[in-house]
Amino acid sequence: MSLEPAVPRPSFTLTDTRGLPFEFAKETRGLLTFLFFGYTNCPDVCPVHVANVAAVLRRLPFEDQRKARFVFVTTDPGRDSLPVLRRWLDQFDASFIGLRGEDAEVARVMSAIGLPPAVRSVAGPDGRYEVGHPATVIVFTADDSAHVLYPFGTRQIDWAEDIPRLLRVRPRTGD
Repeated sequence: MSLEPAVPRPSFTLTDTRGLPFEFAKETRGLLTFLFFGYTNCPDVCPVHVANVAAVLRRLPFEDQRKARFVFVTTDPGRDSLPVLRRWLDQFDASFIGLRGEDAEVARVMSAIGLPPAVRSVAGPDGRYEVGHPATVIVFTADDSAHVLYPFGTRQIDWAEDIPRLLRVRPRTGD
């Protein structure tokens, strides 16, 4: 889905799975960056989306893989500790970046890029709950803007066709 106007790459800092501050804009500047908000206990959308992106990125030539980053921001910091987040991402690709912040911080980031906040369901008798979140991956290109977002259900063939085109977007000059 096209984004008109394009969304500028946001500037925010959350904690990565190593326990270090991760400055999103600085760490991903000029790179093809897949940004996804989800949670590790998600029963369907999150694992499918992440697995599809991982499969397509693995098939890229090595040089193109080096130009791409996948950043997963948890919408469930209460259950997604840094170690839990790292173990979950490693199932898909050890290079994927996992970020965690307080609910209010994550909600601010989501709002800044035009996404609705995550919403927790009421916990059942067993304490389990689900987290409603946007099921989209926002892709920032080398010009530090997002021109497209991909909804849940995007097929691997569609990702595979689009990624080479997105990699050809050039960084902005004059900065």
